[in-house]
Parts: sequence; C-alpha cells; structure tokens
Amino acid sequence: MRPNNTQAVFDATAATYDRDRMKLIPGHEAFYAATLELIPQDAKLIIDLGAGSGLFSAMLHAAFPNAHLHLIDFSEPMLALARQRLGPSEGPAPRLTYTLADYTTTTLPANCDAIVSALSIHHLDDDIKQAILPRILTALHPGGVFINADHIAGPTPELEHEYQQRWLATIRANGATDQQISDSLYRQQEDRRTPVDAQLTWLRAAGFAQVDCWYKASSFAVLTGTRP
Repeated sequence: MRPNNTQAVFDATAATYDRDRMKLIPGHEAFYAATLELIPQDAKLIIDLGAGSGLFSAMLHAAFPNAHLHLIDFSEPMLALARQRLGPSEGPAPRLTYTLADYTTTTLPANCDAIVSALSIHHLDDDIKQAILPRILTALHPGGVFINADHIAGPTPELEHEYQQRWLATIRANGATDQQISDSLYRQQEDRRTPVDAQLTWLRAAGFAQVDCWYKASSFAVLTGTRP
C-alpha cells in the first residue's frame, strides 16, 4: 500500500484551495444542489466528514440554519479556514462544532439525521472506505441518511481516460489557469478514486438501505444510503 500523504498535501495548499475549487468542479452548482436536496428538511444534527475549508459546510449551514452542524477534518489550516468562514462555536445555543480529527478513526456523534461528505472519501484507500461505512451507519438514527458527494473513477481504464480528458477540456474552457490545474493535479496524486458500482455494493454490504446514485456527471457523483 502506498503512503497516504493527503493531510500534508491539503495543509500545503489550504491557502489557494477555495479560490481554485469552483473552477475545478464542472457543474458544481448541480453537484452541490443534488447533495443538499437529499438531506431531510427537518434535520437537527448534520455531520460533515472531511469538511476542509468549510466551503460546502457553509452551504449546509445556510440551507439548514436550525440544525447543529458538526465539522470534522484532520487538517488544522483547513479547519481554521472553516472557522473564519462560518464563525465561532461559542454561544448559549451553539449551532457549530469543529473537531480536528481523522474521521476514519475518531468517534462519531450518535443519532445523526445526516452524515455528509463532499470530495473527501476518494482520498482513502478502498479498505478504509469500506471500514468506515459500518461506523457511519451506527452513528445515524433509523431513517438517517449518508450522502457521499465525491470524485469517482471510471468503470474501465478507457472511460477513466475519457473522464480525465473531458475534465481538463471543461475546466480550461471555464477559465482555470495553468497554475490552478497544476495545483489540482498535485492534489490528485493522493486520489484513490473508486467506480460507482463498487461503492454502491459496499454500502449495501454495510447494511444501508435505499442505496442509490442520485447524480453523476463524468467523474463526479452523489451516492446515498439510509439506515433501516
């Protein structure tokens, strides 16, 4: 198994990550909108795994202002950006919790309405991707939903090549600079992307119900499962 240097890579690129992200995700509006639509409207506790700089966390907080949002990330520079973006967790009735931790090993809060991860799980090795699923399932209350909005691999080498070429053509047409593309390719060195079908199979094997892929555009997909 090759070393996983994801934390070091994201620590190093935290300062430019937000500026680059929207340029590097074709159709990001539809991608994030599909994720938000799958969260129960009456959600009281939402966990954001791999929250990073809080870019998607801010969308969650705006869409569900009455929910308690718990951000978990292992990069201190990234989580500092999230605090700047969303604000402090102090107050008589705090709606935000920030946890500096590796979500693959830390204890997750219980009785969650939704556990969401956006563009994070693809950095994990496949055995760890599978190992975290039972822990996520246990942290949800019955009827709670897990939503993984992520960067996925093509089901064949030919389609994987096509995905990458389409991605490069699209982001260049959208105005991504050579530096932004270079930085993204640097981060992608730590990618361990997995095709949709395998991930849906793992969700079912872990005990999730109502497993499905709700959105897919080339190498970006939104996958869900519900705790029975």
